[in-house]
Amino acid sequence: MSKAAELAALIGSQTALSNRNLVINGAMQVAQRGTSFTGVGNGDSAYYLDRFKFGESGSPEGVYTISQDSNAPNGFGNSMKIDCTTAESALAANEMTRIIYSFEGQDLQRLKKGTSDAETMTFSFYIKSNLTGTAIVGFYDQDNARYVAKSYTIDSANTWEKKILTYPADTTGAFDDDNASSMQFWMFLQAGSDVTSGTLPSTWESLTAANYAVGQTINVGSSTSNEILITGVQLEVGEQATPFEHRSYGDELAACQRYYETSTATDFFSGLGGGDAYLSHEFAVVKRAAPTMTYTVSQSSGSINSLTASQDHYRWAISGTSVGAWGGVLVKADAEL
Repeated sequence: MSKAAELAALIGSQTALSNRNLVINGAMQVAQRGTSFTGVGNGDSAYYLDRFKFGESGSPEGVYTISQDSNAPNGFGNSMKIDCTTAESALAANEMTRIIYSFEGQDLQRLKKGTSDAETMTFSFYIKSNLTGTAIVGFYDQDNARYVAKSYTIDSANTWEKKILTYPADTTGAFDDDNASSMQFWMFLQAGSDVTSGTLPSTWESLTAANYAVGQTINVGSSTSNEILITGVQLEVGEQATPFEHRSYGDELAACQRYYETSTATDFFSGLGGGDAYLSHEFAVVKRAAPTMTYTVSQSSGSINSLTASQDHYRWAISGTSVGAWGGVLVKADAEL
């Protein structure tokens, strides 16, 4: 092979391996909301580390601390840690606790779901826990109410292990080609009998609650000694897992900011006279959709009449301003799925 042909083959192989991970922030690098959250429980369903939601349903009693942790396997700098701080007295039948991740439909078109050319997909991740036993990862097709799940085992306590799960193609039910949530994965941390009493669906089927997490024995809420750490989360097309696709912090931050962004303005309205004023600011990244806006102000003598936003900017309408009247405005834009 000539040098030119070798170079072309090398470039081709690198191109094929780039942009293959459908999961954003799989290495748990980005934590815009904060790096440690205590008292998580009582039916919480919220994002903590970017793009990863901790979701409880039923009648949970367990309370957790969720954090970005430096304990990670070789080649990674961070993990997401779920640490039980108040244990369950008993696991209720209607209870389940999950890590949830949502995908936009337009990002899933490469799976060709709902066609005769539908692709298999492979899910991989690193996990470490004091617990050993069986846990379930399920994929939920929200557009067509279909579901598939696989089990894995944590074999050795307090040891980083890589898990690889391959899911079959589905020729039924295409994903919508839009910016709404079309698919989620659910990584079960505990599951009651309402979602473990059926048969685990190893192929895609209509959504049935009793089949969600059949075989789950891991119960993170059973003791305050329990903790689970996860990183290196990857979803890709095909039957083979490839090495984790490491992306730069800047690239991952920008991808996360499509869904959530924070910014701080110091002396935001400094220099304005009395009366009404309007100020517009561009987001660092165009949002998935027009976000919900919230803000806190550490110093003010005027009032905000409105705070509105489109996908690319937000706009303040303020009144009663004076020089130096405003400072330390923390703005949060939420366009999460």
